[in-house]
Amino acid sequence: MTWTPLPITALHTLLNMVQFNEHGLISAIAQDSEGHVLMLAWMNREALTETLQTGRVCYYSRSRKKLWRKGEISGQEQHLLAAALDCDADCLLLTVQQKGVACHTGRRSCFYKSITPSGLVSLTEPDIQPEYLYGKDVSA
Repeated sequence: MTWTPLPITALHTLLNMVQFNEHGLISAIAQDSEGHVLMLAWMNREALTETLQTGRVCYYSRSRKKLWRKGEISGQEQHLLAAALDCDADCLLLTVQQKGVACHTGRRSCFYKSITPSGLVSLTEPDIQPEYLYGKDVSA
């Protein structure tokens, strides 16, 4: 399964349907082809447009206030396989081919902390050390 870019008229119709929040953003959940949730990030109109046109997943970094092409620093890219919009048109579900790990902590998924009566429990160890991906400690 590979992503086929939308025709420009269909792309504009879709973008006009999307309910971006007051900051011009929409949440985007990334999952792999087996349905395992990898991460949640944000997209603005430009990031969503680029993603739907190229098939390379692009997010909007709220902390850096700029586009963030997943894997541009770490090499852990995401390529779009399928995309769905929820019933309110305010959340995206992206099915992606994940190269390597999705989480900046070096884990496959960002959802590795289980909430238990005794507190948070880490379910997995990193597959790769964050300092190897980024050249600094970002494990927090």
